[in-house]
Amino acid sequence: MIHVIGNTILTIGSVAVVLFLLLFTFLFLSFISVWFKAKSSGAPVGFLNLVFMKILRKLPYNLIVDARITAVKAGIDLPIDQLETHYMAGGDIMQTTLALINAQKAGLHLDWNQATVIDLATKGTEKSVLAAVRTSINPIVIDCPDRSTGKTTIDGVAKDGIQVKARARVTVRSNLERYVGSAQEETIIARVGEGIVTTIGSAESYKFVLENPDSISKNVLSRGLDVGTAFEIISIDIADIDIGENIGAHLQEAQAEANKKIAQAQAEIRRAAAVAQEQEMKAKVEEMNAKLVEAQSQVPMAIAEAFRAGNLGIMDYYRLENIQSDTSMRKSISDSDSDTPGSDLS
Repeated sequence: MIHVIGNTILTIGSVAVVLFLLLFTFLFLSFISVWFKAKSSGAPVGFLNLVFMKILRKLPYNLIVDARITAVKAGIDLPIDQLETHYMAGGDIMQTTLALINAQKAGLHLDWNQATVIDLATKGTEKSVLAAVRTSINPIVIDCPDRSTGKTTIDGVAKDGIQVKARARVTVRSNLERYVGSAQEETIIARVGEGIVTTIGSAESYKFVLENPDSISKNVLSRGLDVGTAFEIISIDIADIDIGENIGAHLQEAQAEANKKIAQAQAEIRRAAAVAQEQEMKAKVEEMNAKLVEAQSQVPMAIAEAFRAGNLGIMDYYRLENIQSDTSMRKSISDSDSDTPGSDLS
């Protein structure tokens, strides 16, 4: 029984040793191939360093070694520790290495630390450190306005009221020294658009703008619009310029229409006031007529009172009646003469 148990333990131990040897051989061959590749490429990496990268730090040692080989082949000696650190920080070591190589070949001043900062700053965006370096080497052209916004021209109005439509093309290159934390293309487009509108608005006539489109470029370029941005403006070219609407005439027409409405409103106020005053005068006339009728109604009462008091006799009353009849007759004769045609002729 003891012999059987001993054989079993021996067998298990042998299998374990064999598996360990196989695993060690596999790992050794895996590491040795990468180590030999680095050694033969002139970018040696310590064997234990490869083991620690794989087992302890869980890093893709193949990618890191390839990045170091690429840099060394281009004449840049990148320590393996810097590559590891940048990878663990979340950076793209191959993009950063290629950007550093491109910058060196183009004669641009870009060190590893600056390249890693740009790479981490552009992480998660459409840009990259390699694209920034390539843009610095080969300038790009930005349309102003941006066609993706739906606008095709920048519109300004000259002092004579004529609208001028312009479209510009801005040539820029990346400024690596201030790339991180600076404004991007959108700010360049906005500033150039503002400069175009200001230049057109300061022109005395639209004819001057059409005859001298380069005046827009010179004026806008002299404003230093690339300050605080990640780019350096090389040139601003007016790609298209055209005449728009007569904004001044439209504004004058709108002002005239507004003045007309104001005058009509004021006239309506005066008419309403006149109508109100007329009604007020009619009311006063009616009031005076009422007072006259009231006064006339008191005459018979006064005559009766005079009779009772003995201040008026019957003959006095008849004479008063005769005077009133004579007055009425004269008035009727006078009215009939005035109604006869030609009565007004001497």
